[in-house]
Amino acid sequence: GAEMAKLGFTVMTGGGPGIMEAANKGAYEAGGYSVGCNIILPFEQKPNRFLHRWIDIRYFFVRKFLLLKYSYAFVVMPGGMGTLDELFESLTLIQTKMIQNFPVVIFGSEYHKELCQHIRVMAENESISPEDMKLLFVTDSVPDLVEHIRLYAIKRFHLVKKPVSPSWWLGERKKKETLHSIQAE
Repeated sequence: GAEMAKLGFTVMTGGGPGIMEAANKGAYEAGGYSVGCNIILPFEQKPNRFLHRWIDIRYFFVRKFLLLKYSYAFVVMPGGMGTLDELFESLTLIQTKMIQNFPVVIFGSEYHKELCQHIRVMAENESISPEDMKLLFVTDSVPDLVEHIRLYAIKRFHLVKKPVSPSWWLGERKKKETLHSIQAE
């Protein structure tokens, strides 16, 4: 989260505990902007304390839509079913050209070893195109993750770090330096 904030990105997570909270905390403490798309569950999920703003959402599909709409990159950390749902939704939309191709980084090669192997099996069996394998970048290195996102998000979309007032879907009015789609050149 801190490294993404240093690049100028707003860090947006599901807004809950664990790894989501860690990413939000990293951005928050690095002076970046931290946002959560919190899902309303009967147990477990409450917005974490490192969010500048958050929205409470009743349905997972709405959260996926918001995460995709406002993203220039996805970093997939070790997670559960919701994480995989968001990963495959984003890959399917990129694969079918419904959204622009942006970097999808899987962080944690050991945790995701069987998942990545299964994706390779899908390509070998022609369930997906071998070209689809290029949609993923798997790493255990934060510097490699940062460089990948710098190359395939910041350079590809011509993003520049400018002071903006992110008065977008969460209604924030406080000025911060952040990357915002309106600021793409």
